[in-house]
Amino acid sequence: MAIFGAHMSIAGGLYKAIERALAVDMQTLQIFTKNNNQWAAKPLTDEAIDQWKTAFAESKLKQPIAHASYLINLAAPDPALWQKSIDALVIELQRADQLQIDGLVLHPGAFTTSDEATGIARVIEGILAAFEAYPPEHCRLLLENTAGQGSCLGHTMDHLGQMIAGLPEDAPIGVCIDTCHAFAAGYAIETKAGFKQLKADIKTHLPAGSIRALHLNDSKKPCGSRVDRHDHIGLGLIGIEGFRNVLNDAMFKKLPGYLETPKGIDEESGEDWDVINLRALREVVK
Repeated sequence: MAIFGAHMSIAGGLYKAIERALAVDMQTLQIFTKNNNQWAAKPLTDEAIDQWKTAFAESKLKQPIAHASYLINLAAPDPALWQKSIDALVIELQRADQLQIDGLVLHPGAFTTSDEATGIARVIEGILAAFEAYPPEHCRLLLENTAGQGSCLGHTMDHLGQMIAGLPEDAPIGVCIDTCHAFAAGYAIETKAGFKQLKADIKTHLPAGSIRALHLNDSKKPCGSRVDRHDHIGLGLIGIEGFRNVLNDAMFKKLPGYLETPKGIDEESGEDWDVINLRALREVVK
């Protein structure tokens, strides 16, 4: 049976994210281990690590993951930005390992002034360099499919498959599938035919068992728009049927799912939107 959670704030301390997740009956969670809009980060203190580990051990949460900084661009043709991205990824992997987090989600990057093939090769080389500098012991790097805005790579399963194929077979690598990104990239997962196409592309291009996590987000923008705008579950253009397709399929139903939907309180019901979205997910699971 799938377990569900959401991306949670670490304001006030990493362990506070665990408290926030438990307060709304989550079974798992995703965090940033540092400010995601800054390159620099103070090293994690022993106290912060111990607080996180103690709080997690006392909770019933499972399979925590982290999301890497959006600044990282392993496809960058600029040598300085590329090296800065590798160094930043190494730090993210180290922090995830220190916290014994299962997965680190990474957007592959944008090729900007180069081209698709060069960008993919650049991503492979960057991951290899990061793993050479720091081979993670606990955390697995999870490449996330993207909506395909601009020159962003990863909006096709072929892109992700090429990246994984360029790494050693025993590399700690996997995939996180984002429903909003898949829809925006052109997979009409709200229909049987569109969902079938997504599964077919996954089977064709990705190694068996490589998908380790799901980002469960509805979409404010149309299928194929290549625009990434998350919406509440069932209230966007994917709709409940899309999530019913995903969450009841053998390929996905046992994977942990993480909301990245808008935060806040619903004005009509007074309920936390995380509570509403989690209930929507649980109600469609057979």
